[in-house]
Amino acid sequence: MPRPRQPGRHRRPEPLAAPEGAPALVLAVPGGPSPATRSLAEEVVSIARSELPGLDARIGYLDGDDAEFPTLQFVLTHTAQERTARYEQARAAGVNAKEPEGPVAVVVPLLAGPDNALLRQIRQAVMESRIAADLTDVLGPHPLLAEGLHVRLSEAGLARADRARLFTVATAADGIILASVGGEEAVQAAGITGMLLAARLAVPVMAAALDQDGSIAAIAEQLRASGSQNLALAPYLIGPEIDAGLLEAAAQEAGCASSDALGPYPAIGKLALAKYTTALGITPQQPQGTPVR
Repeated sequence: MPRPRQPGRHRRPEPLAAPEGAPALVLAVPGGPSPATRSLAEEVVSIARSELPGLDARIGYLDGDDAEFPTLQFVLTHTAQERTARYEQARAAGVNAKEPEGPVAVVVPLLAGPDNALLRQIRQAVMESRIAADLTDVLGPHPLLAEGLHVRLSEAGLARADRARLFTVATAADGIILASVGGEEAVQAAGITGMLLAARLAVPVMAAALDQDGSIAAIAEQLRASGSQNLALAPYLIGPEIDAGLLEAAAQEAGCASSDALGPYPAIGKLALAKYTTALGITPQQPQGTPVR
């Protein structure tokens, strides 16, 4: 038998849904639509849709082709055209429809940290679309990104999955190089998430820049000088923003193993949605982490 609805403070909150006529969430994806990038982006928007029913979520690539895999500018323009068409159809049908106000879309960069070069491309695409669109901040720093880094390190055998269980991993790193892209500003932002990761792993974590010559090697030397001998490289990246070959070269430069990029970790979709809802003043339940096992 179904349980009766519980009154009062023990009653479960009603699930939040996207408001009618809400702007689209447009995920701005760096680079082009490779198979891996498409799969990642689709997983991210799928998670966002599952968290907010009725959400209109779309994907725009910085280096698309406007046909099968549209560019960010094309997606924004097309979204505005669809919105206008719906309004005109409603008026033609005799519905007293109010012309939508506010932004047509909220653009969320698929970036863990600030990368001025990529953010300039995103802003340029928004400007050239000539539509009303809000652009949010990047996804990090955030505790959920530290959780994702921990998971990726544990999957690679470079960190204990759970400190509470205190079981050992023979290859566990005693020093982590947190690899970012975007220059010094990105390194500083990654350092905030690095402190959260260090608290989870109880080992030193230092951020370095993949796009600055000598940065990775210098941090590796600094960690070894402080007593860490078994290092690991943890990419503070979602994936599409950098060539995988650069990560391999950085790991060789540091003389250590590397974990995978964050990729389609579930928290990425939740954080993208959180940026969207914050921009619109919607207050869904805050994204929660998943215990690492």
